Amino acid sequence: MSGKAQHVIPNGRKWSVRRTDAERASRVFATQEAALGEAKRLAANQAVTIYVHGRDGRIAQRIPFRPDLFSYKD
Repeated sequence: MSGKAQHVIPNGRKWSVRRTDAERASRVFATQEAALGEAKRLAANQAVTIYVHGRDGRIAQRIPFRPDLFSYKD
């Protein structure tokens, strides 16, 4: 994991959102979908890429930052 990014990673039976090189997860969610939503919110604020990992820990998807993709109004 190099450079600044947000990662959606498995955490037991749950899913975590963690910044690159962070020691701890930002938050933990019951579903990958919920974790991805939080990662998109964080990535929008930081203008960074998201890496979605599979259950095996390997990167399954890379979502590059795009202002139109990450524009949320909560």
